Amino acid sequence: MNKSVSIYNALCLPAPDIEALIQGRIIAAIPRTLLDLGKTFALYPVEISTAAIDKYYHSSFLPIAKTAWGKFYYPGMLLQPEQLSLIPTQKQLQIPLSESKVLIKSWAKCELCEMPDKTKPLDILSQLTIWKPEIFEEILQKRPHFFLAYLRVYHLPEPFEVPTIANIQDKLGKFVGLPNISGSEDKPVLSDQVFNQRKKQLEKREPPLHPELEELQSALSQIANNNPAAQQLENEIKVFLGWSNAQTTNTIDADLTWIKTIASLGDRSIEFEEKKNSYQAGTDFENIARDSLDFLGFKVETAYKGGAGGLDLYCSQPYPLVCECKAGKSIPSRTVEELIKLGGMHLGREQFINSAKLVIGPGKATSDTQKSSKEWKVSIIKAMTLQKLVELKAKYPGAINLIELQKYLEPGQIDDKINEYIDKIEKEIKLRSHIIQLVKNYLQNSGIESAGVDALHGAYFGSNPPQPLKPGEMHDILIELSSPLTGYLGREKGNDGKTDKFYYLRDLSIN
Repeated sequence: MNKSVSIYNALCLPAPDIEALIQGRIIAAIPRTLLDLGKTFALYPVEISTAAIDKYYHSSFLPIAKTAWGKFYYPGMLLQPEQLSLIPTQKQLQIPLSESKVLIKSWAKCELCEMPDKTKPLDILSQLTIWKPEIFEEILQKRPHFFLAYLRVYHLPEPFEVPTIANIQDKLGKFVGLPNISGSEDKPVLSDQVFNQRKKQLEKREPPLHPELEELQSALSQIANNNPAAQQLENEIKVFLGWSNAQTTNTIDADLTWIKTIASLGDRSIEFEEKKNSYQAGTDFENIARDSLDFLGFKVETAYKGGAGGLDLYCSQPYPLVCECKAGKSIPSRTVEELIKLGGMHLGREQFINSAKLVIGPGKATSDTQKSSKEWKVSIIKAMTLQKLVELKAKYPGAINLIELQKYLEPGQIDDKINEYIDKIEKEIKLRSHIIQLVKNYLQNSGIESAGVDALHGAYFGSNPPQPLKPGEMHDILIELSSPLTGYLGREKGNDGKTDKFYYLRDLSIN
């Protein structure tokens, strides 16, 4: 259980620096004095000029630096520094909303404070932070040394409002008094592992491993708010770079929101709820079923488009599939017989007999319909079951194997069988996500760059595994995850399979 921390003062830092600390981009600050190990304090944002921003921050960070102040500031009146230190609690302030306030969003603990050796080049320190070397050079022109504080940063449960201090720029790098703020260690910006790794890298002045990805992340951050795909990629890059320990989740792209309407178009009586006649309701469902099968990877032949006397859907690849779509409150009687008649008429007897046959409609089929479906080897699924398949495909594009799915297309109502297939795929995905995390954690804890199958297999059984695995099975999965088409792991190929080594590249996000 994380203990509560009482905080009575704040370190004043430029707003861009605090934003970078909150985002996990950096773990360091430049105070004016040497900080004691374990000292705790809030982070008070200070506005700095545009000229200073352009001068002191890397170009890749400039877009974030120039908008950072707006995330912390409310316009209004100013207070003198000595006034702020006398404030007892925020509730007693009773400040009108029109007055100026600053939001304090985080607190920090000093994990190390050092005086960098000014006789050594500061280029690597610059590369590991958001600052250009000019900021260090300018400080050293005024003072014989500067301090670098390694900060473990934590989110406050809620942003805390305090009045803006007049002439606050004079307090940069120094402390100001605050009302008592309560923080806890249950919301760290970075996990223990990630922070310790970053701290070690900064102490040893090890150059960043992926500067190109840092540039890409900064570019993506500018469009992420209005582009879900860019946002997801940006989040994945931040986790990979060690700037975040928040796991991303696979969500349906904004362009694929139609997927969420599959069940509603098939299962409800649209002609009543949306003033559509039964023909239009049926056409709408047929169209979205067509889009669904195409999205799943079937080749849907355009020559078959339903209508009176027409065959609703016919897929030619990867295997022939004849499909009848029914929208409404229930599947009408004789639907199977209608499919048999239209299929035989439009495709010919031999082609139809050799095709898989599927009815997609609302609710559970009647006993008579189920009986005839088994007689004619016709599968029946609900519209919601089709939606589940398409949702799985949208979240994990390579998840659906249509040849494997064919084995589940048994005669009769098969929603349970399809759900069984979906559960099987989700378990396989969770297993692979677990193995990726295993590789990541094992390498971090061991301090090595890659590991063989035997070592990883040994670690697997101490990782609360979702299922038992033999070394050969694990090796097959590791090979799969290190394929260029997946790119979750990297592989150092050995002379034979037993000497292959693997390393972490990126997470496989699961919901």
